[in-house]
Amino acid sequence: MVSGIAVHAIQRGNNQAECFFDQDDRAFYLFHLARLLPRAQCQLHAYCLMSNHVHLLLSPARAEGCGVLMKSIGQLYTQYINRRYNRSGHLWQARFRSSLVQSEDYVLACYRYIELNPVRAGLARRPDEYPWSSYSANAMGHAAELLTPHAEYLRLGRAPEERQAVYRDLFGEVQPPRLLDEIRGAANGGYALGTTAFKRAMARTLGRRVDKGKAGRPPRGAQDSAQPRLAGTEKTWSVPD
Repeated sequence: MVSGIAVHAIQRGNNQAECFFDQDDRAFYLFHLARLLPRAQCQLHAYCLMSNHVHLLLSPARAEGCGVLMKSIGQLYTQYINRRYNRSGHLWQARFRSSLVQSEDYVLACYRYIELNPVRAGLARRPDEYPWSSYSANAMGHAAELLTPHAEYLRLGRAPEERQAVYRDLFGEVQPPRLLDEIRGAANGGYALGTTAFKRAMARTLGRRVDKGKAGRPPRGAQDSAQPRLAGTEKTWSVPD
């Protein structure tokens, strides 16, 4: 990961099995996620808790922040579920999957992708009908202390009410299937989500390829001083949905 660059993280249940069984489970997860965010030095911008997976849009202040957060909440929640339901073994599927997300249009596209997940899954007709996502906070101003608005969200308006109105309007626009595939593919494959220039910058920063192509290190070259500094790397997993 790269400090200061947004990350779309997905954690799935083992063998795609359910990991949330009732409202208390989801409330437990969100309560402890809020508690662990400052410790991991991560900001959370959007989330959605589905029955068998979690979507989070994060910005880490340090390279290892996302890994620390996902490991901490994953282990704590597994212990809780195993105790509550008298079970044992793994709850989550391997390591979480993630993609670096460019600011500008791509961060807001990820906001929408995450909060529209219940609609695409047929669990709700509109995002405001699903209670376990960040939509009610981002679109309607409902209190959610665990959320920190991303800079791109703040640029939607000068006042909270204006930002929320503009944000709601974004959901009236249909996201092109190609963009949905791009967001999904980037997270599943551990690729960067953004323009070609952004991907090249992230490849130089991380010292590895961050898009589809032949494996290997990128060509040697001086790192652009205008790009974020190298803060560390994360393994990624490429498992199709």
